Amino acid sequence: MDDIDWSIVELLQRDGRISIRELARQISLSAPATAERVKRLEQSGVIVGYTAVVDPQAVGLGIRAIIRMGCENTIKCVRRELDPDLFPEIVEMHRVSGDDCSVLIAYARDVEHLENLIDRLARWSRASTTLILSTPLPRTVLRREVLAPLS
Repeated sequence: MDDIDWSIVELLQRDGRISIRELARQISLSAPATAERVKRLEQSGVIVGYTAVVDPQAVGLGIRAIIRMGCENTIKCVRRELDPDLFPEIVEMHRVSGDDCSVLIAYARDVEHLENLIDRLARWSRASTTLILSTPLPRTVLRREVLAPLS
């Protein structure tokens, strides 16, 4: 990826609905050349999709939690068996190192709803839950500077 590709990626992360014409203007390329670069970034897997960002509180989900799960054994593990259709509260699952095997991000309407979710997850292992009180740094743009050599 060159600097122009990185500029495209950064701008699209900030606004996935930006028009090709506006994107081209901001990176000082023609619209056809910009469209070709975007297409190449999509086809190569650098850009994997575009999505709407929903405010959970606006749709009635006032609680956000981090749920850490262990694996009692390698056969019966939440990571292998969780059906997202049966657990719509869970929006992310990460395999992690350390004492836990998985970290889940979940939303719930209220404490009762969260408690119900934790009870349903108990068939795999004990859940250790942390409520997210606020998010001082929400998801931000992945920038090319992250690849700079460490000093």
